Amino acid sequence: MSFIGLIFKAHKKALCALAASSLFCSPSAAQFTANVSAGATTGLVSTVPGAATLTSSAAGLPGLPGLPDATPAPAGADKASVNTGGTALTPLGTNQFASFVKETTGRNLPLYGYNLFATSSFTSLTNVPVPANYVLGPGDDISLKIWGAIDQSLNLAIDRNGQITIPKVGPVTVVGTRADQLEPLLKAHISRTFANYELSATVGRLRSIQIFVVGQARKPGVYTVSSLSTLISALFESGGPSATGSMRQIELVRAGKTISTIDLYKFIHSGTTSSDARLLPGDVIVIPPAGARVALLGALDNPAIYELLGKEESLAKLLAYSGGQQILTTSHKVRVEHINPAHHKAPRSIEDRNLTPAGLASTVTDGDVVTLFSISPEFANAVTLRGHVAAPLRYAFRPGMKVADLIPEVGALIQPDYYTRKNIMVQFESGKAVSAEHVVNDIKNLLEEINWDYAAIERLDAQAVRTTLIPFNLGKAIKDKDPANNLTLQVGDVVTIFGVKDLPVPVEKRTQFVRIGGEVMVPGVYQIQADDTLPDIIKRAGGFSRNAFPYGTVFTRESTRAQQQDNLNKSVRQMEASISAQASSAMQNAVDADKTTTLQAQIAGQRLMLGRLQSLKASGRIALELDPDSPVPPPISIEDGDHITVPHRPSFVGVFGEVFAETSFIHKPGYTVSDYLDKAGLTKDADTDSVMLIRADGSIESNASGFALWRSSVMSKKLYPGDTIFVPGVIDRRTAYTQFIQGVKDWTTILYQFGLGAAALKTIRN
Repeated sequence: MSFIGLIFKAHKKALCALAASSLFCSPSAAQFTANVSAGATTGLVSTVPGAATLTSSAAGLPGLPGLPDATPAPAGADKASVNTGGTALTPLGTNQFASFVKETTGRNLPLYGYNLFATSSFTSLTNVPVPANYVLGPGDDISLKIWGAIDQSLNLAIDRNGQITIPKVGPVTVVGTRADQLEPLLKAHISRTFANYELSATVGRLRSIQIFVVGQARKPGVYTVSSLSTLISALFESGGPSATGSMRQIELVRAGKTISTIDLYKFIHSGTTSSDARLLPGDVIVIPPAGARVALLGALDNPAIYELLGKEESLAKLLAYSGGQQILTTSHKVRVEHINPAHHKAPRSIEDRNLTPAGLASTVTDGDVVTLFSISPEFANAVTLRGHVAAPLRYAFRPGMKVADLIPEVGALIQPDYYTRKNIMVQFESGKAVSAEHVVNDIKNLLEEINWDYAAIERLDAQAVRTTLIPFNLGKAIKDKDPANNLTLQVGDVVTIFGVKDLPVPVEKRTQFVRIGGEVMVPGVYQIQADDTLPDIIKRAGGFSRNAFPYGTVFTRESTRAQQQDNLNKSVRQMEASISAQASSAMQNAVDADKTTTLQAQIAGQRLMLGRLQSLKASGRIALELDPDSPVPPPISIEDGDHITVPHRPSFVGVFGEVFAETSFIHKPGYTVSDYLDKAGLTKDADTDSVMLIRADGSIESNASGFALWRSSVMSKKLYPGDTIFVPGVIDRRTAYTQFIQGVKDWTTILYQFGLGAAALKTIRN
């Protein structure tokens, strides 16, 4: 009877007293004890703390009901994972040294090698060839085939006596026989009875064996494993060591003797399995507490907590565990934090080492925290070129190197994406019309212009520990090789090249374009200089054509448009606030229902008008205020993005608003506003005091724009081709709307300032 069987027999009476079931006290209890002694596959009571009380057999025998746990499972552990190595995996846990490292370094370092057992799906391999040195035992099946004088095919199970029974031959003892010796053994016995035959004997279904995993294991207990299992495979099935268990000195104990001691670090690093041993029934895997541990962190690939083999190991050996010394790790400094328990007041100390042969040969001991440092990012011989350049990179420095050596030619300032954009243009414009807008945008966006007047060198002053900025003229440095600007560089300098968009430059130093179209001899896009005026551009475009109408020239500017739109938005907001205030006051002062209805209708009309105003968009047009009889363009300065359109000479005058005939009339020299209104016919709602005359040059004249006492009435104004007359409707001056309209700028001022013109009046009216 084995040692485990003796323990079971001695405690049988106590188990009977504790168990709610009478299974242990039944006649089958003796058979159960015998099975334990023989290493059979039935259940077994575990005496290992933390393990479950009973594990089921490989044959599927149920666990014993009613038997209380001898020792409760660890807190938070899944009982299934503790009992039988199921899919759930018991947490690894932690240890004091890992907590100490966290407090010291602020980092949660993993325990090296323990993730080897992180998988929870390991299963024993049973359908594999039986090795030649496999030793047969009770529970194994033998597949025997005989042919010749006799013809037999038998599956024979080895009984607990270690024998198989062959018909007409009798019992044959095969226990303890190696698999490669099975055929000669059987042939020798069968030959005593039969002759003239051949046979083949193989090992079929293998037996299961029970082993014990004890000590600092993640899931200590009893395990039923395949008879092909080894020490390493059993560790995988049981989950390996816990956070306090050793990876370096795991023992396999058989019949009280240590059969093998395995170092899992060797298995992890090189796959060495020389210490791996095949398991037998009743084997005990002992995982002792972890030995000396050292934390290794910093500039390395595998920062972790490592276990030493013994009380101390060399620094080189420790680095080998983590993958060896890295090229990015500085060799002149390694910091080692020691713990010396003999010094009660200050047990911790710091020592600096290096990775020279002597430093690598030095040892580390239990509790050390080793920190590796990264190499310095400083370059020994480099200068940096950045900004608007073809290749913003680090370049090799050589003594006497100057700015012109770093940028040897102007082509080095053309950025690569210029050619990319240029190439895309061909594909983008294939089959499409090219507009002037396209051309201008392409010219401006294809290439980032360089600021030739200013560039800078950033230089580290190591003595003062500060950065100094040294400006220079880029054009003089590269093009003229001016010694005052072609500065001598030093190691570590950073040369920055700016674009005209990075730092605002004077107008004359920018590339600017203006578009001119319509009735000029050569319409197109022209590059302008800082002092160019409107007449200069018209002259460059070949002057006016024969059908040009200079008086109606439309001159728009983007900056003016933005300002007009901003002012328009402000006025609309003021109108909205005024309408709300007037409406609130009027409703509060209303005394009867009829007046309330009237006020509501007036307010609705005001809000409708406000909505139309909100839809207006400023045009950016600047009224040139030309003399209709001698329209000479004024010498105003031209800005980048200006758009000039010279219309052809019109022959009509437009009239719209509160007239019967909203149309255009043929212009007749000398005709006044009154003459054209007589032709169009005024409606009864026409407000003749507020008639507006919109000139072809963009200016507006109206009686309502000032005091008619001081100037002639608009009705007597002479009209020119392209002029437009607008007749607004009469507004009831007794309503709240009259107060509102008196509190804001009149229509003439608004439309004139915002450059809205006839289109705006049509929008408001409709």
